[in-house]
Amino acid sequence: MDGIQRTSVSTPVIGASRARARLKDADTFPKILIANARDFTGRPASREKDLGIWQTWTWSQVLGETKALAAGLSALGARRGDKIAIVGDNRPRLYWTMCAAQAIGCVPVPVYQDAVAAEMGFVIDNAGARFAIAEDQEQVDKLLQIKDAHPGLETIIFEDGRGMRHYAQPFLLSFAKVQENGRDLLARDPGFFEREVAQGKGGDVAVMLYTSGTTGQPKGVVLSHSNVLVTALNSVELEKLTEAEETLAYLPMAWVGDHIFSFGQSYVAGFCVGCPESGATVMTDLRELGPTYFFAPPRIWENILTTVMIRMEDAGWIKRSLFKRFMDLAKRVGPALLDRKPVGVVDRLLYKLGDLLIYAPLRNTLGFSRIRLAYTAGEAIGPDIFDFYRSLGVNVKQLYGMTEAAVFICIQPDGEVRPDTVGPPAPEVEVKIVESGEVLFRSPGVFQAYYKNEKATSESKTADGWVKTGDAGFFDADGHLRIIDRAKDVGKLADGSLFAPKYIENKLKFFPYIREAVAFGADRDFVAVFINIDLAAVGNWAERQGIVYGGYQELAGRTEVYDLIRDCVEQVNRDLSRETTLVGSQIKRFLILHKELDADDGELTRTRKVRRNFVQDRYEPLVNGLFSGSERAHIETEVTFEDGRKGRVKADLAIAEAERYPLDQLKKAS
Repeated sequence: MDGIQRTSVSTPVIGASRARARLKDADTFPKILIANARDFTGRPASREKDLGIWQTWTWSQVLGETKALAAGLSALGARRGDKIAIVGDNRPRLYWTMCAAQAIGCVPVPVYQDAVAAEMGFVIDNAGARFAIAEDQEQVDKLLQIKDAHPGLETIIFEDGRGMRHYAQPFLLSFAKVQENGRDLLARDPGFFEREVAQGKGGDVAVMLYTSGTTGQPKGVVLSHSNVLVTALNSVELEKLTEAEETLAYLPMAWVGDHIFSFGQSYVAGFCVGCPESGATVMTDLRELGPTYFFAPPRIWENILTTVMIRMEDAGWIKRSLFKRFMDLAKRVGPALLDRKPVGVVDRLLYKLGDLLIYAPLRNTLGFSRIRLAYTAGEAIGPDIFDFYRSLGVNVKQLYGMTEAAVFICIQPDGEVRPDTVGPPAPEVEVKIVESGEVLFRSPGVFQAYYKNEKATSESKTADGWVKTGDAGFFDADGHLRIIDRAKDVGKLADGSLFAPKYIENKLKFFPYIREAVAFGADRDFVAVFINIDLAAVGNWAERQGIVYGGYQELAGRTEVYDLIRDCVEQVNRDLSRETTLVGSQIKRFLILHKELDADDGELTRTRKVRRNFVQDRYEPLVNGLFSGSERAHIETEVTFEDGRKGRVKADLAIAEAERYPLDQLKKAS
């Protein structure tokens, strides 16, 4: 498998070998926990906001809690190799469960907390989990729904007992009770925990994380301690992360990014992980905590910016004028200042004034005042959105990763941050592009296997350790990787023009009014798209226009909203007409869906990626309408409500045309 382009380790490990020296004898996370309790005894390790009050646990306290839980699980009969499912929102006790399971040789298996019972049942069954630790009554109820169908699940442990007073099943135990039993065991055998931990090795399985299932059933990605530890250590050294960092854990624990940032890196560097009170309070808790290290997928960055712009639209004209003037300055010189590049004296002084009046207060309002490093990944982020945050002085960088790599494949180094690349390979990572254009990588983070799926493992991972990402990309002249699209999704229109649907969808989603987009065009005469509007952004716009509406479906069908979205689509077409290879991929027809795409309806994965083939099949009448020349299309779909009930939604959707632009016309105009 010879590659057209290849690069080896082009991002060197620099600086902080303190962590490497400190952990030279620790090859598993329970061993690292013992080292942290020794080296960072009184430093905060975990925080949680409960009933409006932040509670803190030090590393020595976390060790005590973890020891009690590990011993309690062993007293329940947990043995090496057993799988322990973990389901719930980000909670310190659930993170402790990860390490407690590892300490006695068990394998933690985080499950997406918003998964419906059937999805949860698939993971429980596939992993063969004997034990499950759930956050609260909601998660326990889902586990009870599937338990009879999955008799291998023997014991359910709950962390929060509110509402569970009358749950009398003998296999239900409280987290506190398990720890109490564990402390009894430790009192009888004080050396139990240390003996168990000493048996662990770096090559042992540390965690099993399930893929999002974009194209089918999720697969269990098996990662060893060494996979997670080495990639976490390399990234900690590259970014000079220390025990002084604070981060907020709010993304699903079942997602590999959260596992690396909130568990792997936290243990390796020794920094503190805070957990919000609930999903509804994340932004408030973010402001209170003021993290120094932060991760958010593009959708979060977009949502925050949308909120800012909505507030500015509602502000007085003086404030709006000041904001616009200073943001224009920030976009011009802010990124250069952040990258420590030359900037004129006058611009520096004006930027300082803008920082006093606009930038610093805005960062403080968002909870970004202390951020030293922030990442975005998962999808492409709009250049305007990316530059907005960097112009404010927030050091946002893009990285490229996947579950099978223990996250890190490419990272943007400081001073080389650009919106159109994901940077060069991360430390100890090799990347190559094969003749088909697909990106392959090889690194210490390469996963062991897909659990119980040798066929998928052999299809994804070569004998010499190269992993196929499924993404198409290329290296630019500076050695930075640019991702175009999913390799399997890149196709051609009927006239031979290149069609890269994800590229088009991401350009559409750069607009605050568009929440989701799905493009169609492979082997067709033209490109057409489904649009999901952003209810908050379009709703605010509608109110300012005096447009009355009763809900999403009514707003989405308004002629004025179609005109608003048409402007966005035509701007994308103008951008595409500037690109020689993509000029033929301009959007000819579009419609606005009558409902938001939803993971509960199978249209999105739990990480909010569109399941393209499913959507195309589910909405086949609408796809046919787009390409048949019809002005309207009828659809009737089943939907799942939040309480699990099913219902049906009918709609007649308008189909709109968008102007397309020839390449030479724009060249003349420019």
